[in-house]
Amino acid sequence: MAEPVRWGVLGTAKIAVERTIPAIAEVAHAQCLAIASRDAARAEASARGLGVECAYGDYGDLLTDDDVEAVYIPLPNQLHVEWCECALKAGKAVLCEKPLCLTACDVERLIEVRNSTGGLIEEALVFRNHPQWVLIEDILKGGRIGAPLAVQGTIAKRFLDPADIRNQPGLGGGAAYDLGTYVIAACNLVFGRAPVRVCATLDVDPESKIDRLTTVWLDYGGAHASFTASSQGATSAWATHQQFSVLGSNGWLRANFPYAQARPTACSVHIGDETSVGAFPTEIHDFPPVNQYALQVERFSALVRGEAVRHWPIEDSLVTLRIIEAMFRSAREGRWIGLN
Repeated sequence: MAEPVRWGVLGTAKIAVERTIPAIAEVAHAQCLAIASRDAARAEASARGLGVECAYGDYGDLLTDDDVEAVYIPLPNQLHVEWCECALKAGKAVLCEKPLCLTACDVERLIEVRNSTGGLIEEALVFRNHPQWVLIEDILKGGRIGAPLAVQGTIAKRFLDPADIRNQPGLGGGAAYDLGTYVIAACNLVFGRAPVRVCATLDVDPESKIDRLTTVWLDYGGAHASFTASSQGATSAWATHQQFSVLGSNGWLRANFPYAQARPTACSVHIGDETSVGAFPTEIHDFPPVNQYALQVERFSALVRGEAVRHWPIEDSLVTLRIIEAMFRSAREGRWIGLN
């Protein structure tokens, strides 16, 4: 790229100041030019601490900055639709934190805005940028383990602070929105299509009313997926507990750190071909620590410059939200819900 893509950030969320803005600084073809907060003093303090040139006390002011080309949006979930729409209409490329929206209707609204403006928008599902997923997709497309028949996944972390947004049901809190989004996206990547029906059971926290334990079955028509997401289980450490495996028609694979990595961490993909026994792999692919956030910024910046790199349109996010809505309906009604 001839010159760095100039980024602006709406909000001073922890994921922005601790992960994404430092990641932008690591990328040669990206520069964080501006940061905005509804608290001007907070914006200025964050800008000083992170070496960002401009600070704005209003999100809209940042969007009027003609020097800003791409906008990263880590705002509270209920603000995503409004500010994604504003950014697209201001002519900015948009990378918005997951979940992109809280309803399928909201995603449809953003699709309309994207189409009318000709803009670029993605949901920031950072795990998709990790090189292990290039390997997984190559294995599946190459038929190394045969046709994928079933996926099993787990993701869990203990979020026990009542003030945490993850414990606010009206703000996209709970296991399904905050954690299940990763596994749903991974399942859809494996099968390359949406499921035809969904069944789920939820355990709801009696105080916060969020789904704290969610188990889901996805029927892809001749292939299945199942996963469990918990926002009050497993670890309180810096990372979520994660499992992911694919059963193929003549083999299998599993990954030990497949979804979001809060810190760059070594990980591996194990493959069992038709000669393997038990859970012992016939092949192991090890990956050194990589900064998924920097890889995400690098790839999206290349998209802004019109380069031919991977792109996940928000139609994928629409499928995810339809699945999540079907999950909640299934749990209420005690039956399978079709996605047609």
